[in-house]
Amino acid sequence: MENYFNYFTEIEEHFQRQRGATLLLSTLDWALIETWKDAGVPLEAVLRGIDTAFEGHAKRPSKTKVNSLAYCAQAVLTAAEAMKEAAVGASRESEEKTGGFQRGEIADFLERNAAEVEGAELPEASGVSGSHAAKEAAGALRQLAEEVAAGKHPRLEDLERRLTVLEEKLFAVLLAATCNEELVEVRAQADREMAPYRRKMPAAQIEQLQKQYVHKRLLEKYRLPRLSLFYM
Repeated sequence: MENYFNYFTEIEEHFQRQRGATLLLSTLDWALIETWKDAGVPLEAVLRGIDTAFEGHAKRPSKTKVNSLAYCAQAVLTAAEAMKEAAVGASRESEEKTGGFQRGEIADFLERNAAEVEGAELPEASGVSGSHAAKEAAGALRQLAEEVAAGKHPRLEDLERRLTVLEEKLFAVLLAATCNEELVEVRAQADREMAPYRRKMPAAQIEQLQKQYVHKRLLEKYRLPRLSLFYM
Protein backbone atom coordinates (compact mmCIF):
# COMPACT_ATOMS: atom_id res chain seq x y z
CA MET A 1 0.00 0.00 0.00
CA GLU A 2 1.42 3.38 -0.92
CA ASN A 3 1.29 5.73 2.00
CA TYR A 4 -0.95 8.47 0.58
CA PHE A 5 -3.00 9.76 3.47
CA ASN A 6 -4.08 12.67 1.28
CA TYR A 7 -4.95 10.54 -1.77
CA PHE A 8 -8.56 11.70 -2.03
CA THR A 9 -7.92 15.36 -1.25
CA GLU A 10 -5.05 15.63 -3.73
CA ILE A 11 -7.15 14.16 -6.53
CA GLU A 12 -10.15 16.35 -5.76
CA GLU A 13 -8.10 19.55 -5.64
CA HIS A 14 -6.12 18.68 -8.78
CA PHE A 15 -9.29 17.95 -10.74
CA GLN A 16 -10.82 21.24 -9.62
CA ARG A 17 -7.69 23.18 -10.59
CA GLN A 18 -7.67 21.65 -14.06
CA ARG A 19 -11.37 22.30 -14.48
CA GLY A 20 -10.88 25.94 -13.50
CA ALA A 21 -13.92 26.06 -11.24
CA THR A 22 -14.94 24.48 -7.97
CA LEU A 23 -17.16 21.45 -8.44
CA LEU A 24 -18.24 19.20 -5.61
CA LEU A 25 -17.40 15.64 -6.51
CA SER A 26 -20.35 13.33 -6.99
CA THR A 27 -20.93 9.93 -5.42
CA LEU A 28 -19.72 8.44 -8.69
CA ASP A 29 -16.50 10.47 -8.53
CA TRP A 30 -15.71 9.41 -4.97
CA ALA A 31 -16.48 5.80 -5.85
CA LEU A 32 -14.12 6.04 -8.82
CA ILE A 33 -11.30 7.36 -6.61
CA GLU A 34 -12.01 4.43 -4.30
CA THR A 35 -11.56 1.95 -7.16
CA TRP A 36 -8.22 3.55 -8.05
CA LYS A 37 -7.11 3.40 -4.44
CA ASP A 38 -8.19 -0.24 -4.09
CA ALA A 39 -6.40 -1.13 -7.33
CA GLY A 40 -3.20 0.44 -6.03
CA VAL A 41 -3.09 3.15 -8.68
CA PRO A 42 -0.37 5.60 -7.53
CA LEU A 43 -1.44 9.15 -6.81
CA GLU A 44 1.04 10.41 -9.38
CA ALA A 45 -0.58 8.27 -12.07
CA VAL A 46 -4.02 9.66 -11.27
CA LEU A 47 -2.77 13.25 -11.41
CA ARG A 48 -0.96 12.59 -14.69
CA GLY A 49 -4.06 11.00 -16.14
CA ILE A 50 -6.19 13.98 -15.17
CA ASP A 51 -3.67 16.33 -16.82
CA THR A 52 -3.65 14.22 -20.00
CA ALA A 53 -7.45 14.08 -20.16
CA PHE A 54 -7.78 17.85 -19.83
CA GLU A 55 -5.04 18.45 -22.38
CA GLY A 56 -6.97 16.30 -24.83
CA HIS A 57 -10.22 18.05 -23.99
CA ALA A 58 -8.64 21.47 -24.66
CA LYS A 59 -7.80 20.38 -28.22
CA ARG A 60 -11.35 19.30 -29.00
CA PRO A 61 -13.77 21.64 -30.79
CA SER A 62 -16.35 21.26 -28.03
CA LYS A 63 -15.67 23.51 -25.05
CA THR A 64 -18.24 22.00 -22.70
CA LYS A 65 -17.05 21.66 -19.13
CA VAL A 66 -15.74 18.35 -17.82
CA ASN A 67 -18.21 17.56 -15.05
CA SER A 68 -16.97 14.21 -13.76
CA LEU A 69 -13.72 12.47 -12.94
CA ALA A 70 -15.04 9.59 -15.02
CA TYR A 71 -14.02 11.60 -18.09
CA CYS A 72 -10.41 11.04 -17.01
CA ALA A 73 -10.77 7.31 -16.26
CA GLN A 74 -9.09 5.94 -19.39
CA ALA A 75 -6.23 8.44 -19.19
CA VAL A 76 -5.64 7.50 -15.56
CA LEU A 77 -5.46 3.79 -16.41
CA THR A 78 -3.05 4.55 -19.27
CA ALA A 79 -0.83 6.58 -16.95
CA ALA A 80 -0.88 3.80 -14.36
CA GLU A 81 0.18 1.24 -16.98
CA ALA A 82 3.00 3.53 -18.12
CA MET A 83 4.32 3.74 -14.55
CA LYS A 84 4.34 -0.01 -13.89
CA GLU A 85 7.83 -0.71 -15.21
CA ALA A 86 9.23 2.33 -13.43
CA ALA A 87 7.69 1.06 -10.20
CA VAL A 88 9.41 -2.33 -10.41
CA GLY A 89 12.12 -2.49 -7.82
CA ALA A 90 11.02 0.73 -6.14
CA SER A 91 11.88 0.74 -2.48
CA ARG A 92 9.12 -0.19 -0.08
CA GLU A 93 8.00 2.37 2.47
CA SER A 94 9.80 2.51 5.80
CA GLU A 95 8.53 0.36 8.62
CA GLU A 96 8.61 3.37 10.93
CA LYS A 97 5.90 5.42 9.23
CA THR A 98 3.65 5.29 12.26
CA GLY A 99 6.25 6.82 14.57
CA GLY A 100 6.14 10.30 16.10
CA PHE A 101 3.07 12.47 15.74
CA GLN A 102 1.62 10.23 13.01
CA ARG A 103 1.06 7.46 15.53
CA GLY A 104 -1.10 9.79 17.64
CA GLU A 105 -2.98 10.97 14.55
CA ILE A 106 -3.81 7.42 13.55
CA ALA A 107 -4.92 6.47 17.06
CA ASP A 108 -7.19 9.54 17.21
CA PHE A 109 -8.62 8.67 13.79
CA LEU A 110 -9.45 5.14 14.96
CA GLU A 111 -11.03 6.41 18.18
CA ARG A 112 -13.23 8.89 16.29
CA ASN A 113 -14.38 6.21 13.92
CA ALA A 114 -15.14 3.88 16.83
CA ALA A 115 -17.42 6.50 18.37
CA GLU A 116 -19.21 7.15 15.05
CA VAL A 117 -19.70 3.46 14.34
CA GLU A 118 -20.99 2.84 17.86
CA GLY A 119 -23.49 5.69 17.52
CA ALA A 120 -24.78 4.64 14.09
CA GLU A 121 -28.23 3.06 13.80
CA LEU A 122 -27.62 0.17 11.47
CA PRO A 123 -30.48 -1.81 9.92
CA GLU A 124 -31.82 -5.03 11.40
CA ALA A 125 -33.13 -8.03 9.49
CA SER A 126 -33.84 -11.68 10.06
CA GLY A 127 -30.57 -13.24 11.15
CA VAL A 128 -28.73 -9.92 10.82
CA SER A 129 -28.03 -7.63 13.78
CA GLY A 130 -26.76 -4.21 12.81
CA SER A 131 -26.39 -3.11 16.42
CA HIS A 132 -24.24 -6.14 17.26
CA ALA A 133 -22.05 -5.54 14.19
CA ALA A 134 -21.59 -1.87 15.11
CA LYS A 135 -20.66 -2.71 18.69
CA GLU A 136 -18.20 -5.36 17.57
CA ALA A 137 -16.56 -3.06 15.01
CA ALA A 138 -16.31 -0.18 17.50
CA GLY A 139 -14.61 -2.45 20.02
CA ALA A 140 -12.13 -3.66 17.42
CA LEU A 141 -11.33 -0.08 16.38
CA ARG A 142 -10.68 0.95 19.98
CA GLN A 143 -8.38 -2.02 20.45
CA LEU A 144 -6.47 -1.07 17.31
CA ALA A 145 -6.20 2.52 18.55
CA GLU A 146 -4.65 1.30 21.80
CA GLU A 147 -2.21 -0.93 19.91
CA VAL A 148 -1.18 1.87 17.54
CA ALA A 149 -0.65 4.27 20.44
CA ALA A 150 1.59 1.65 22.05
CA GLY A 151 3.59 1.20 18.85
CA LYS A 152 2.36 -2.33 18.13
CA HIS A 153 1.52 -1.67 14.45
CA PRO A 154 4.74 -0.46 12.78
CA ARG A 155 3.58 -1.40 9.27
CA LEU A 156 0.70 0.56 7.80
CA GLU A 157 -0.08 -2.23 5.34
CA ASP A 158 -0.91 -4.61 8.20
CA LEU A 159 -3.14 -2.08 9.92
CA GLU A 160 -4.90 -1.22 6.67
CA ARG A 161 -5.68 -4.91 6.06
CA ARG A 162 -7.37 -5.19 9.46
CA LEU A 163 -9.39 -2.05 8.78
CA THR A 164 -10.40 -3.44 5.40
CA VAL A 165 -11.73 -6.59 7.08
CA LEU A 166 -13.79 -4.49 9.51
CA GLU A 167 -15.22 -2.43 6.65
CA GLU A 168 -16.12 -5.52 4.66
CA LYS A 169 -18.00 -6.97 7.64
CA LEU A 170 -20.00 -3.76 8.04
CA PHE A 171 -20.74 -3.66 4.30
CA ALA A 172 -21.96 -7.25 4.46
CA VAL A 173 -24.41 -6.33 7.23
CA LEU A 174 -25.70 -3.31 5.31
CA LEU A 175 -26.16 -5.30 2.12
CA ALA A 176 -27.89 -8.17 3.92
CA ALA A 177 -30.28 -5.90 5.83
CA THR A 178 -31.18 -3.52 2.98
CA CYS A 179 -34.17 -4.49 0.85
CA ASN A 180 -33.55 -5.61 -2.73
CA GLU A 181 -35.67 -2.80 -4.20
CA GLU A 182 -33.46 -0.15 -2.62
CA LEU A 183 -30.26 -1.82 -3.78
CA VAL A 184 -31.62 -2.13 -7.31
CA GLU A 185 -32.50 1.57 -7.37
CA VAL A 186 -29.03 2.56 -6.15
CA ARG A 187 -27.43 0.44 -8.88
CA ALA A 188 -29.75 2.04 -11.43
CA GLN A 189 -28.57 5.47 -10.26
CA ALA A 190 -24.98 4.36 -10.68
CA ASP A 191 -25.72 3.12 -14.22
CA ARG A 192 -27.32 6.44 -15.15
CA GLU A 193 -24.35 8.45 -13.90
CA MET A 194 -21.86 6.13 -15.56
CA ALA A 195 -23.64 5.98 -18.92
CA PRO A 196 -21.68 8.83 -20.61
CA TYR A 197 -18.33 7.34 -19.59
CA ARG A 198 -18.79 3.59 -20.05
CA ARG A 199 -16.74 3.50 -23.25
CA LYS A 200 -13.77 4.93 -21.36
CA MET A 201 -13.74 2.15 -18.74
CA PRO A 202 -12.96 -1.57 -18.91
CA ALA A 203 -15.68 -3.96 -17.75
CA ALA A 204 -13.82 -4.86 -14.55
CA GLN A 205 -13.61 -1.21 -13.52
CA ILE A 206 -17.30 -0.64 -14.27
CA GLU A 207 -18.24 -3.57 -12.04
CA GLN A 208 -15.99 -2.34 -9.23
CA LEU A 209 -17.30 1.19 -9.60
CA GLN A 210 -20.91 0.01 -9.27
CA LYS A 211 -19.96 -1.87 -6.10
CA GLN A 212 -18.22 1.16 -4.59
CA TYR A 213 -21.13 3.40 -5.53
CA VAL A 214 -23.58 1.17 -3.67
CA HIS A 215 -21.27 1.00 -0.65
CA LYS A 216 -20.88 4.77 -0.52
CA ARG A 217 -24.62 5.35 -0.74
CA LEU A 218 -25.27 2.93 2.10
CA LEU A 219 -22.57 4.49 4.25
CA GLU A 220 -24.08 7.92 3.67
CA LYS A 221 -27.55 6.67 4.55
CA TYR A 222 -26.47 5.13 7.86
CA ARG A 223 -23.85 7.81 8.60
CA LEU A 224 -20.97 5.41 8.89
CA PRO A 225 -17.39 6.65 8.48
CA ARG A 226 -14.85 5.15 6.14
CA LEU A 227 -12.32 3.18 8.17
CA SER A 228 -9.43 3.18 5.70
CA LEU A 229 -6.35 5.22 6.56
CA PHE A 230 -6.77 6.91 3.19
CA TYR A 231 -9.66 8.86 4.74
CA MET A 232 -7.56 10.43 7.48
